[in-house]
Amino acid sequence: MTKMTWSEALGLPALTLAYIGDGVYELGVRRYLLEGGLRRAEEMHRAAVTCVKATFQSRFYRYLDEILPEEERAVMKRGRNAKTGHQPKSSAAAEYHNATGVEALFGAVWLSGREERLNELFRALYAFIEAEREEGRKAQ
Repeated sequence: MTKMTWSEALGLPALTLAYIGDGVYELGVRRYLLEGGLRRAEEMHRAAVTCVKATFQSRFYRYLDEILPEEERAVMKRGRNAKTGHQPKSSAAAEYHNATGVEALFGAVWLSGREERLNELFRALYAFIEAEREEGRKAQ
């Protein structure tokens, strides 16, 4: 696949970026789980659902919003503000829109071939997952 420039990627509709980013994000989560020792598809699926649902991605959005450079925050906001045309069932509308913003960012970075930046975003995601798990353990 020929890589796009950053400008070309940003020229795509926000929901197209989010659609592509959804796959990129989920594949990264699956890779993380596999590298973490999970081998059975059923176990991986249960663990992945936690990290790919809108409520989790919305918390990750708020985390990223604090650390991203302005150009990437703008991509997330554009994805967040895109009109999706449906009401989510399992999350609040605001969480769903934030999740769409995260996915748009991952889509734009992947499409533009910014491999090192994508790896940095995944490292931030993996650290966030670990922090969330630690919080969950403390709450028990």
